[in-house]
Amino acid sequence: MRSRRPTTTALLASLALAACGGTPDGPPVRVVVPRGATFGAAADSLASKGVIGSATGLRLWAKWKGRDRAIKPGTYEFRPGQSYASLVDALESGKGVVRVMTVVEGWELRQIVPQLARVLEVPLDSVQAAVRDTALLRRLDVPTETLEGYLFPATYSFGAGTSARDAVRQMVARFEAAWKPEWDARLQEMALDRHDVVTLASIVEREARRPEERPVIAAVYYNRLRKGMRLEADPTVEYALRRRGMRMFYRDLEVESPYNTYRVKGLPPGPIGSPGAPSIAAAASPAAVPYLFFVAHPDGHHEFRTTFTEHMQAVSAMRRAREAAGLLHAQDSGRRPVGADSAASTKSGSTTSRATTSRSTKSAPAGTRAGTRAGSARTRTPPR
Repeated sequence: MRSRRPTTTALLASLALAACGGTPDGPPVRVVVPRGATFGAAADSLASKGVIGSATGLRLWAKWKGRDRAIKPGTYEFRPGQSYASLVDALESGKGVVRVMTVVEGWELRQIVPQLARVLEVPLDSVQAAVRDTALLRRLDVPTETLEGYLFPATYSFGAGTSARDAVRQMVARFEAAWKPEWDARLQEMALDRHDVVTLASIVEREARRPEERPVIAAVYYNRLRKGMRLEADPTVEYALRRRGMRMFYRDLEVESPYNTYRVKGLPPGPIGSPGAPSIAAAASPAAVPYLFFVAHPDGHHEFRTTFTEHMQAVSAMRRAREAAGLLHAQDSGRRPVGADSAASTKSGSTTSRATTSRSTKSAPAGTRAGTRAGSARTRTPPR
């Protein structure tokens, strides 16, 4: 017995010293404690993330203190070097739990707002008010009524008690941090302002399938703007209709909205979603190409053309490729609804005005309409 007492005393002294921790250092580390996880499993997670040096030490200390039972599940943020006591306090009370939310590239406010309200567990109207924060709108020089396009796509961690306004300000701050000074230098050359570039980027975000094509798609729209051509961007019509990803008909292109780029020349009043950094970079520095049209192939890549005649040849080649792949029947080549299949869509912009159509044509699927589409920038074969 005499030999064990010093060992026990030394062990307890060692645990007490370790429990004090050091000075927390480094960025916060996210640790997930699943529902039903044991204290031992939580200690292992803390050790694997580098928050503590030894899972065994934390387990022994918690057992010694009788605090190795009740822990709350959730996503926590801790700093390496925190004391055992502060870690266990957080695990027992849930005070260290953070609320995690990812804003996906291209998301609109109507997707972000309800999700943020759920994550923060705050009233929906508080988030709706936050995205209309006039101070932020003035700071960003945004002429629209909301912060659409400026809640930057990223994964966010919000501490307990974070308000809707604070969360929105974090998202806007991420946008401001992502905006590069060299993009400002490009604005004057392009005769655009930052709001214009973010708006253009939001359309590119919805159009691009392959990262390397973003600057070229941006160039198509920028070239059309310079020539005074309508953008005819399908995503802008979807935004106006609030029917993202749903079947579109040619009658939909007649919707009265400043966002309908089939009816209104120039850019829409503001972004149609939140573009990511690659799309903003593409919009700020479009490729130096002369293209005005593009068409999507079955494998997802786009063919870009300068003249309408060349473009229609590319459209025919695309349709033959789809027929060969069994993706399109010849008799249906002009009848696929807009937006139903990105590979089936032909993307273009044309100097041709939209044709006047009969009542029956307007109620038909978009693929049967004469004329051209750009925006999702899709074109249609003129009727025979």
